Amino acid sequence: MSEKHYYQPEIETMPEEQIRALQSEKLVKAVQHVYADVPYYRDLMDKAGVKPEDIHGVEDLHKLPFLSKADLRETYPYGMLARPLSDCVRIQSTSGTTGKRVIAYYTQNDIDMWEECCARAIVAAGGSKEDVVHISYGYGLFTGGAGLNGGSHKVGCLPLPMSSGSTDRQIQFMMDLKSTILCCTPSYAMYMSEVAHDMGISNDELNLRIGLFGSEGCTPELRQSIERGFGLFSTDNYGMSELMGPGVSGECEKRDGLHFAEDHFLPEIINSETGEVLERGETGELVITTLTKQGIPLLRYRTKDITRINYEPCACGRTHARMDK
Repeated sequence: MSEKHYYQPEIETMPEEQIRALQSEKLVKAVQHVYADVPYYRDLMDKAGVKPEDIHGVEDLHKLPFLSKADLRETYPYGMLARPLSDCVRIQSTSGTTGKRVIAYYTQNDIDMWEECCARAIVAAGGSKEDVVHISYGYGLFTGGAGLNGGSHKVGCLPLPMSSGSTDRQIQFMMDLKSTILCCTPSYAMYMSEVAHDMGISNDELNLRIGLFGSEGCTPELRQSIERGFGLFSTDNYGMSELMGPGVSGECEKRDGLHFAEDHFLPEIINSETGEVLERGETGELVITTLTKQGIPLLRYRTKDITRINYEPCACGRTHARMDK
């Protein structure tokens, strides 16, 4: 694979030992930052009998207490904020469909990091500055639209901030502006393809070649239906509003797992019942530590998602760990 398929080749192809050393350095700083500036998490660490000086690197990650969405709801709205509110330049939020909304605050550094991660996902899927990116994720408090809009800018693409709804108009824009990349949920992509065909528009009249889908599950059967319906190549991306948004991990053109941005996110797999860290290659609950997030850094955040992590280098040349769908 040529260098043009990487957004940040020196990071995305970094040898594993260098990734671990970088993660260790960032983890130590993140723990010091959270302990000093987030009283709620400092109390959790004190109750667990662990101090920042006990954390020397990734090998000590298991000593830290977990965080969950319940903690974020308990501390709503400002209890997990680790920087002065005056340092924050954006707010995003979960939908609140399963309870009280979880709010995420971003410093400018957080925004830059997030957009870089989304840019990696776009390029890993085959995108470039020549693309017109049709973004049908919601904007506003939802992270999908904002993240991929910013990532598109980083790559140099032309993003179309369509949001969702008004599907007939979306398809007209898609034709008129010759959109080449579609970003939305899998279910909306399927619906859009059906509406396009009902309008009498064939795939030959469209310019779509890549789909970046996320925010909900996508079965192999649904993926195949979307690819047939729109005549494109689709990839999945993964993220959560409380962690950052889309771009935590994403598929490359090989589609052999979703690459983590390991310089920013440290993943673990645990036994959901016992909290025990599982051996490499085992399937269990995904736990993620943010290594560089400033506004609301999260240490050992339990996602409740079940997956497996593959640490072998990918055929695409990327060395960052990959998670199963």
